[in-house]
Amino acid sequence: MAKTVGFFGFDELSLELAASLLRSGFSVQAFDPQMASPSAVEFSKLGGIRCSSLKEAGKGAAAVVVLIAEPNQMDKIIFGPEGGLKGLPNDAVVILHTTVMLTYVQKLEKRLAEECGRSFVVDAYVCRATSQSLDGKLMIISSGRHDAIARAQPLLAAMSQKLYIFDGELGVGSKFKMVSQLLEGIHFVVAVEAISLGMQAGIHPLILYDIISNAAGSSRVFKKYIPKWLTCAISTQDTPISFVESLGNILGVARSLVFPLPLLAAAHQQLILGYSHGGSQDSVLLKKTWENVLGVKIQDVANGESYNPEEIAFQLIARSKKVNRVAFIGLGAMGFGMATHLLKSNFTVCGYDVYVPTLARFANAGGLVGSSPDEVSKDADVLVVMVTNETQAESVLFGDFGAVSALPAGACIILSSTVSPRFVSQLELRLHNQDKDLKLVDAPVSGGVQRASMGTLTIMASGTDEALELCVSVLSALSEKLYIIKGGCGSGSCVKMVNQLLAGVHIASTAEALAFGARLGLNTRSLFDFITNSDGTSWMLENRGPHMLDNDYTPYSALNIFVKDLGIVSHECSSRKIPLHIAITAHQLFLAGSAAGWGSLDDAAVVKVYESLTGVKVEGKLPILSKEAVMHSLPSEWPINLVDDIRKLTQNNSKPLVVLDDDPTGTQTVHDIEVLTHWKMESLIEQFRKMPKCFFILTNSRSLDSKQASELVKEICTNLHAAAKSAGDVDFTVVLRGDSTLRGHFPEATDAAAAVLGEMDAWIICPFFLHGERYTIGDVHYVAESDRLVPAGDTEFAKDHAFGYKSSNLREWVEEKTRGRIPASQVASISIELLRKGGPDAVCEQLCSLKKGSTCIVNAASERDMAVFALGMIQAELKGKRFLCRTAANFVSARIGIVSKPLVSPKDMGIYKERTGGLIVVGSYIPKTTKQVEELKLQCEQHLGCIEVSVDRVAMKPLEEREQEICQAAEMADIFIRANVDTLILTSRRLITGRTPSESLEINSKVSSALVEIVRRITAKPRYILAKGGITSSDLATKALEARSAIVVGQALPGVPLWQLGDDSRHPGVPYIVFPGNVGDHKALAEVVRCWSCPARLASAKDLLLNAEKGGYAVGAFNVYNLEGVEAVVKAAEEESSPAILQIHPAALKQGGLPLVACCVSAAEQACVPITVHFDHGTSKQDLIEVIQLGFDSLMVDASHLPFKENVSYTKYISNLAHTKNILVEAELGRLSGTEDDLSVEEYEAKLTDVNQARDFINETGIDALAVCIGNVHGKYPLGGPNLKLDLLKDLHALASEKGVFLVLHGASGLPKELIKNCINLGIRKFNVNTEVRKAYMNSLAIPSKDLVHAMTSAKEAMKAVVAEKMRLFGSAGKA
Repeated sequence: MAKTVGFFGFDELSLELAASLLRSGFSVQAFDPQMASPSAVEFSKLGGIRCSSLKEAGKGAAAVVVLIAEPNQMDKIIFGPEGGLKGLPNDAVVILHTTVMLTYVQKLEKRLAEECGRSFVVDAYVCRATSQSLDGKLMIISSGRHDAIARAQPLLAAMSQKLYIFDGELGVGSKFKMVSQLLEGIHFVVAVEAISLGMQAGIHPLILYDIISNAAGSSRVFKKYIPKWLTCAISTQDTPISFVESLGNILGVARSLVFPLPLLAAAHQQLILGYSHGGSQDSVLLKKTWENVLGVKIQDVANGESYNPEEIAFQLIARSKKVNRVAFIGLGAMGFGMATHLLKSNFTVCGYDVYVPTLARFANAGGLVGSSPDEVSKDADVLVVMVTNETQAESVLFGDFGAVSALPAGACIILSSTVSPRFVSQLELRLHNQDKDLKLVDAPVSGGVQRASMGTLTIMASGTDEALELCVSVLSALSEKLYIIKGGCGSGSCVKMVNQLLAGVHIASTAEALAFGARLGLNTRSLFDFITNSDGTSWMLENRGPHMLDNDYTPYSALNIFVKDLGIVSHECSSRKIPLHIAITAHQLFLAGSAAGWGSLDDAAVVKVYESLTGVKVEGKLPILSKEAVMHSLPSEWPINLVDDIRKLTQNNSKPLVVLDDDPTGTQTVHDIEVLTHWKMESLIEQFRKMPKCFFILTNSRSLDSKQASELVKEICTNLHAAAKSAGDVDFTVVLRGDSTLRGHFPEATDAAAAVLGEMDAWIICPFFLHGERYTIGDVHYVAESDRLVPAGDTEFAKDHAFGYKSSNLREWVEEKTRGRIPASQVASISIELLRKGGPDAVCEQLCSLKKGSTCIVNAASERDMAVFALGMIQAELKGKRFLCRTAANFVSARIGIVSKPLVSPKDMGIYKERTGGLIVVGSYIPKTTKQVEELKLQCEQHLGCIEVSVDRVAMKPLEEREQEICQAAEMADIFIRANVDTLILTSRRLITGRTPSESLEINSKVSSALVEIVRRITAKPRYILAKGGITSSDLATKALEARSAIVVGQALPGVPLWQLGDDSRHPGVPYIVFPGNVGDHKALAEVVRCWSCPARLASAKDLLLNAEKGGYAVGAFNVYNLEGVEAVVKAAEEESSPAILQIHPAALKQGGLPLVACCVSAAEQACVPITVHFDHGTSKQDLIEVIQLGFDSLMVDASHLPFKENVSYTKYISNLAHTKNILVEAELGRLSGTEDDLSVEEYEAKLTDVNQARDFINETGIDALAVCIGNVHGKYPLGGPNLKLDLLKDLHALASEKGVFLVLHGASGLPKELIKNCINLGIRKFNVNTEVRKAYMNSLAIPSKDLVHAMTSAKEAMKAVVAEKMRLFGSAGKA
């Protein structure tokens, strides 16, 4: 059932609001005392319901739109006995459609809450847009509490074509209106001033209007009002007294905020002056009063004879004289563009400038150059002077080596500098007195540097017909619009003066408006956007406003230029006795800016005068938002999991997705997908014949310049098109996978793909990437930093030297990157509201409704949003639509229905036991990467070999130094990797950039190629390879490792793809971790490296025994005393692929000390099979406490000589301490006879383990392993052989299995093989071996050797043979 909306009060705008709601499927009911009005009748025709009372209009409504034109209407409509809120549901939204002052709106909100309990209240300032793109359509500015705005947003969106919504207190709309009215007031008064000055100077006002309305001095107010004033069409409705009162109210608000508005104050006084002299509120009388004050009769002058300046130009061009040689003085920013364009137009041009490097540039462009003004002027038919001011013009014409002395008789001078009309008139007279028949054309220009170089300037020229005929071909070549102004020399400068008056005031008024908006607490960027669609806009506001919002004062036109130009205006108004209050006030603002030291900055820096005085900041950054608050405010996600539907449609569709990845990080959301690093036809045909749902082609185009990237994309798309045709006319969709932080070759790569694949129905822009926390909400792309959402344009990524940008709003980003080719207003958008409320069908409908060739951005804040869009897009494709996508990684996985799988570990890749170091290569320079590297060093410093490659040496120094740096790094890396040390190769962290983006790319290329060469020269096979940064990872994969293909196995960390290199690479099967530069927090890199580094132990002591329990075998614990013994055990274990335990007895520890322990620990860490280190028979509490700190994996507490209770107490104490260090604890119950390392237990002291005591012992002590006494002895067994109580062992095994404790048997030396096997079958998982190994060592020493080294080798081999035999006997061989 459709939601109902009530209207309290009805006017013309209300009719449009209601009509929009009705078209959107809402039910609308309204009441107004004048319900018989034409608007109300039309409302009924549209299907609206007319009500007889306010209560009836509000009955059952989900929202009401309350029209309040005057504050005194509030009580009657809302709070009175017949007020409409009486029967309104409590959760209904109240939308205040009002234009009353801010203070009234805020008081109304408070009363609604206190008296009516209304919490869902928003205001709505409704007006018509006057911009060309939104001509006449409704705009709404609405504000209110977050929950109220969330409820009202769908209604507001349905009612408007342009919606601005803001969380917070009511009244934002009133504030927007105030700022727009401020501008309208200033622009209206200055328009009258400007026209009056022009008329005083003898310029016909209609000609002035025609020129300025198409020039930089134009404003919407100028276009709206001046024609009416000039044609007597002005009415009482134009500038009514209520408007003057509104300006007074704005000044009142400014006073309360202690904020100066000098331009508005001057405009307000002018209006008051006009009305007070006229004694009436009639706008016609206002005009007459101003005519008297300004000394002009507007109507009389406007009715005078006019002419067409452009038509005169056409006539002159038809009879123009040939120009053989042009001299050009003043090759500044504008002059250089003009002079080089004349060269392109086949004129011979000789140029001069005081700045010598500019002369060299001009010569390189094909021009002739001279060393002085007189030198370039010899033999010139026409001399163009384009210098900064009158003083410079005087100098180059009449100073030392001046041009006038060298010019041939009859030559013509074009003065294009902005100077005063008085100077031009005096100059013409001076030239006449030279008796050389020199001619002067006054031809100031407008249009800026770019248009100067393109020959599309606006030129206002005046002079004699003879002079104009001589030089009009030059003027025509430089201009798009050429106006010939009658009145002789100086008339052109008069027109330029009037234009500059308006332009300067409009810049200053823009500064005043935006600064006041900032003081009002408004988002200045949204305010600016609103103004551009309102009557407050001007050409200069739209051009200079972005400079102020971006806080970018790169001088396109210096502030001091307007100090000069408005100074000319000031002088003229004094000499002509015309009061120009607005222009003079603006001049003072520019003077203040120059005095503050900002004169050489862009003229938009006049806003800094307001900022420095008031402390506000105009810079229009989008706000940083609370991530939690934003996510909570969004509608609930689409309730249905769509993965199965996507998979089903994808399978039936059989249309492969081909992802052209500009670096390897795009594979970060997929698994079990193939990646090609080349695009040869045979490989592409093979892919298409396999008909995969998706495959990637690694282009690495981000490392190229735009031209190279475009050519590459064209080549790949051409091959794809041909391969698909050869494979049976396979249809496919191309995705240009790009950076989720908006860096890369857009639109160049997209244009290149479309040039080959043909025009698409739409380009899809979708940078959402969950793992990188990149969200697009409300068309703004955000990067999450902790709990905040930062607009992408304000992050480090936007400052990229090659791919930087300013816009966070994706519509504006498209316009910025396409340089205006695709305006923001023409970019379509899939909103989160559409995704979450309309679902895939709504997405499909919107995509199908797009105009062919559209660009569409996709909002998304979750993977479910992405799935909804993907399914809608597939449905549209099935209807024949074709799309070209530029997306981040999440789109790809959503589009092919991939479900995420657990993170990939070293065990999954089968490299858990590899004992070489990993290789980590870092090329990314972004601050996030630098922080991650610092944390990696901090966490892994002891186990990390760091090699820093000097960027200066490999990119900026001679080849010899580059080669030396590369060789040294490769040699060190080889050594580290072979020594099982993870090796970090990183570029020096000081970023070196070029002067241009292309130079920066070249430096990046040199650094990347150096890293490639280093990795190429490393001969050791790394355990794994991790590449940090997109370009780095691509170059290493394709160039250093020579991989032609790889499989994306999955992710090593969310957003960090892991590849398995193909058989054709240098290291087949080695895991290749592609770590994006912009993913993860500061600990992420360290986390991955620690996971993938070779563990210090391949298994813990507990793991060894657990695996033995599961596998039904036992692990040998071999006593060692020196290096030879340690190496013998480890070597035997590696050769037999067996786990083993290095065991140190207290006597051995006493002799070998810490070096022996360190030797065992190091050997265990370096071994390629699981080895642990055990401390055996610890009887001394001091020894046991000390060894807990020394790196042992397990220890044995031997208190078997103590009474049972003391044994329990002692063992429990040590056990608790050891477990805090994750050390496995073994203890003995019962007592073995025999001798081990000089410790003897007599036969009468020995006793067997008691099962019942064992149960209590295990329960009390918490031990992990129990050394049992079942008749076994230390050392040699009696002549009669061992007599083990296997029945007792069986009972102990049952108990151990119940308690999760491992059984250990000491005294394994001398036990028969069958008995060993029986013991293993009955649960023994660890055998201690000492006597036989020692004997082999001693026997070896008895054999004479030539050298100590030979004796050591012989001893190791002898011991190794015994150890290996035991491993085979225990069943552990082959189990590592």
